[in-house]
Amino acid sequence: MTYNIKSFKQELKAAGGKCKVDLILENIRLVDVYTNEIRPASLAIFNGRIVALNPTSDFQAHQRIDGDGMFAVPGFIDTHVHIETTLLTPEALAEAITPWGTTSLFIDAMEIANVAGKDGLSALIKDSDQLPFRIYLEIPSRVPTAPGLETTGGTIGVEETKDLFRLEETVSLGELDPAKILEYKDEYLEKILSAYESRRICNGHAIGLTPEELNVYATGHLSDDHETVTFDELLNRLRVGIPTLIREGSSERNVEELIRGIIEHNLPTENLMFCTDDKHVNDIFREGHISYNIQKSIQIGLDPIEAIKMATIHAAQHFHLEHQIGSLTPGRFADIVLLPDLKEIKPALVLKGGKIVSEDGKPVPIKMKDYPAFLFDTVKLKSEITSDRFRIQADGKRALCRVIQLIPDQIINREIHEWLPITNGQIDSQIDRDILKLAVVERYGKNGRVSVALVQGFMLKKGALASSVSHDHHNIVTVGTNDSDMAMAVREIAKMNGGFVACADGKIIGKLELPLAGLMSILPAHEVMRQMNDLNNAARSLGVEMAAPFMTLSFISLPTVPQLGLTDYGLIDVLGHRLTDLIIEVEN
Repeated sequence: MTYNIKSFKQELKAAGGKCKVDLILENIRLVDVYTNEIRPASLAIFNGRIVALNPTSDFQAHQRIDGDGMFAVPGFIDTHVHIETTLLTPEALAEAITPWGTTSLFIDAMEIANVAGKDGLSALIKDSDQLPFRIYLEIPSRVPTAPGLETTGGTIGVEETKDLFRLEETVSLGELDPAKILEYKDEYLEKILSAYESRRICNGHAIGLTPEELNVYATGHLSDDHETVTFDELLNRLRVGIPTLIREGSSERNVEELIRGIIEHNLPTENLMFCTDDKHVNDIFREGHISYNIQKSIQIGLDPIEAIKMATIHAAQHFHLEHQIGSLTPGRFADIVLLPDLKEIKPALVLKGGKIVSEDGKPVPIKMKDYPAFLFDTVKLKSEITSDRFRIQADGKRALCRVIQLIPDQIINREIHEWLPITNGQIDSQIDRDILKLAVVERYGKNGRVSVALVQGFMLKKGALASSVSHDHHNIVTVGTNDSDMAMAVREIAKMNGGFVACADGKIIGKLELPLAGLMSILPAHEVMRQMNDLNNAARSLGVEMAAPFMTLSFISLPTVPQLGLTDYGLIDVLGHRLTDLIIEVEN
């Protein structure tokens, strides 16, 4: 909202009871995130903002709502999310998150930026003020994530970054992986300085850093980290002044270990916040959103008010937005969640800007906006994909190979070395050892590259899975027990212009179309959830046991998360930031 003298003056008059307010929310128990008090209260709301605590009886209002003695807390804030990874448009996402009390999303839209550049990013956030939650932009800093090691559809350089800092919605420079700082790469240092000059913070991605490297990272003005997995990592980051965004997504589950450590060591929470990073819609419907992070922390033993503060005022202060959001105080947006029980985070009423956006778990419907045509034409295979594109050729009897070993509930992986037989001049999947082929297919029609590696952990017994969501380049990624099904799955992805596919024995047994940038559905959230559940069941029928196989598949190609990644260029040594050979040694 842009102030002028007239609107500002009217707001001040409303605060003093000199004109009629829009709404008085009365009979509530206010959770004060500044004093840790819980006290009876009422709130006067005018023009989308709280203008008075406990307005006097002579205040006039257009509407009054009886809070029925419920606890009133600030709207919840997700401090770091790639909104595209929910598989939903922002309009559809509202159906899933507003009933859980999320009223602000801090989005690093690097996914759509990697597919369609600044134009795609602009299309995503256009008219965001019409949404039932607020969008704040973390400018994607790494588009592409690994220059020279992957093909992307778009780029965001220094000049584009400077332009995006001029947007009112911009709050930070999005996550920067360690190599960009530790190797003193000019492009990214210039982006950091742009943030610094704009008085915005820089988000971190400090995975795998030693205490010594954290010194450099912190000196580089990196302001937070959401890749913290262990309590020791959290403590090391706080000791160098890097706050932690505690993540609970679909495949990255960090709340339990970190919160237990915080409680055990009686650690202050002022520099701790919550994020989802990446959470599929079915998990949001089933568990909750940021509400789940709060609920789980309370169940582990964290004081409810402290957990709520991590989801509200701490986040607002970290991003220098405490004058807008994060508390139920005069002058702030009237983003309010009413809870019948402070230990059970199930909102009965959610308001954004003083307007009801969800009541009794039912969101207020909103209309889908029109997206530009170019975002529905982003999967362009340069040549036909046949099974022979996935061959791993080798001579000899057996080969010592690098294998990506998955770690359950984490996006990090291990590099292991396994001897595999060579048959008819090639290395095939070893189903009995759960070593399967993994491939990335370039999807922007630029070079037609196909790279193949090996992975352990999917437990597929037959068939193949494929996805056009593959961080951060978003080329097509596929895992399978045989080359033929892998090829079929990729071709189906191209036919749909993006999505998820499961196939077996030459037949498609499950799919979810994601035609918007090959990342998002244009269907309502509940329908996406239904199809996603069906697809996960199809994957499980092939032997997969993990909770979120397509989320795991989407991260396995990431070239910035140790130890190995896979792009269309080939197998990536993440910490070394270089290509590495799949085959280490051959025995004749």
